[in-house]
Amino acid sequence: MPTQQIAVSTSTHKLGRLPRGHDKRIPMMHDLTVGIVQSVPRPAVDFTKGMPGNLGVMLNNTLGDCTCAAFYHALQVWSFNTGTPIDTEPDSDVELLYEKACGYKPAQGGEGPGGNEQKVLTYILREGAPGGTNGTQVKKIDAFVEVAVTNLDNVKRTIADCGVCYIGFNVPQYIMPPGKLPLSVWDVNPQADNTIVGGHAVVLAGYNTQGARVISWGQYYTMTWAFFEKFVDEAYAIADPEWITAKGTTPGGLSLAQLEAAMKALKS
Repeated sequence: MPTQQIAVSTSTHKLGRLPRGHDKRIPMMHDLTVGIVQSVPRPAVDFTKGMPGNLGVMLNNTLGDCTCAAFYHALQVWSFNTGTPIDTEPDSDVELLYEKACGYKPAQGGEGPGGNEQKVLTYILREGAPGGTNGTQVKKIDAFVEVAVTNLDNVKRTIADCGVCYIGFNVPQYIMPPGKLPLSVWDVNPQADNTIVGGHAVVLAGYNTQGARVISWGQYYTMTWAFFEKFVDEAYAIADPEWITAKGTTPGGLSLAQLEAAMKALKS
């Protein structure tokens, strides 16, 4: 997958993912697909091909809203790949989701409290993410399922079947060197500064044998599979209704009835 240098200042790169949640009502992919024969993952996919080079930072240059920004980047991928105009929601909607799902208080200023991925996805499942003018056209998802980060085949299937895999990882200092641009390729480097400087939420929107195609801060990066295995500690497959209608693929090949049943505890 192609990589590129990111032409923005490092001072504009914020994080904001809080530690992984443990909501037992969220189903695991491997539990839902017991007895279902899974196909071998496709060798490579890239849903970012042809997308704009700059997708917008989604306020993650000043706020710790990466958990919300990542979802709005997912909307861009889904819309672009389903034959509709790319859906880039205004920053005001991203900020509103950050308020509603994470408790951000604009009047207090600062980066805000950050966000928990499970809570953000649960809010979008129940209430929908703000969309359109003044957040009046909510963007709901049908379901989301946690994917074990140790099962790379399921991570790849998630990207291929859902357009994106929504992940959270611990950020080592060396991929964000002070005073320099973030590295365009994130790989394991035992000799570098591996101090964890925070958590970050991104979407993976493609992969090949070397690694995954990442969208973060409105730009594209490459995360090697070795880096994924070392630093990623949560991953989710999201069932977007427009994607399912256009592509006919769902998380784990599950039917909508099965997914809705799996969401019953979270929706109640």
